[in-house]
Amino acid sequence: MRDGRFGFGLIGASTISRERMIGAMNESGVALPVAVYSRDMARGRAFADEMGIPKAYDRLDAMLADPAIDGVYVASTNERHHREVLACAAAGKHVLCDKPLAMSVEEAQDMVRACREAGVVFGTNHHMRCGAHHIAMRDIVREGKLGELVAIRVVHGALLPAHLQTWRINDPSAGAGAIMDLAVHDADIVRFLTGDEIVEVGAMSANSGMGTDKVEDTALGIFRTERGTLGHIHNVFNTPFNRGSIEIHGTRGSLYAQDNMGQSPAGTLRLRDADGEREVPLVHEELYGRMIKSFVAAARGEGEVACSGEDGARSLAVALAMLESAGSKKMVAVPKVG
Repeated sequence: MRDGRFGFGLIGASTISRERMIGAMNESGVALPVAVYSRDMARGRAFADEMGIPKAYDRLDAMLADPAIDGVYVASTNERHHREVLACAAAGKHVLCDKPLAMSVEEAQDMVRACREAGVVFGTNHHMRCGAHHIAMRDIVREGKLGELVAIRVVHGALLPAHLQTWRINDPSAGAGAIMDLAVHDADIVRFLTGDEIVEVGAMSANSGMGTDKVEDTALGIFRTERGTLGHIHNVFNTPFNRGSIEIHGTRGSLYAQDNMGQSPAGTLRLRDADGEREVPLVHEELYGRMIKSFVAAARGEGEVACSGEDGARSLAVALAMLESAGSKKMVAVPKVG
């Protein structure tokens, strides 16, 4: 760490880094992007110059050997995550990886194990855990204000922006499709809100004009948790007027969050119970900034990252079970992870 700020190396000259993570690092007060690795040096150098990053590398081992780098943000395509996280762990670098962690549960568990054995912090960039509405919902559930949970409904989707309509809609080998891109978020937020595990899923998928014959752009899933709560997940790339939302219904009350499933700190939350319906006050904070602060604090031994590698592996297991169910047209048990 230099000048008290955590030095990040970035893997991938990616859209998420350009649009969200670099700004969040710079504004966090605790982190700085100091280098970027791209397999194409010209692309990496141009990205570094554009974003004000001092160094660019076209060899991952060279970047990982840079003493200015305390940790790495992995934002490459999904099929590369496994080998790149293992390289970070071997180099003794803390690592924050985008979701989904990998292409299989076995790979994800391998990544978790490698980071644990190397003694480095391993986080998953499930930014929605850092939303004020979701933190408030989790606290209300924990306090027992909803009573016993009965049902959960998650709507997650809108129109996939044109500049993201690349591998996400046409490359199954990279983890394309609405389920791998969106359902992992939904599985993670259900786990975060309830403290419960999804143990069984059923899913249907379709193409509504953006996907291909091999990649779904729409999916509907149902699930059951270990404690018996039932839920519904709706994922879609091709509905421009959709509104993200989460409902949690219990025996004593219901929560309604709206406009809460995006990347920006926005949205509302309402609680309805025997005392009527009222808005829950929220103090929004930049989601990715909160994630970065938690990751840096964990690397400094001052707390835990907002979403661990184990959490990322469990959300991946749910998404893969949804894919299996959509293909087999049968309910699928979610394998235990960890």
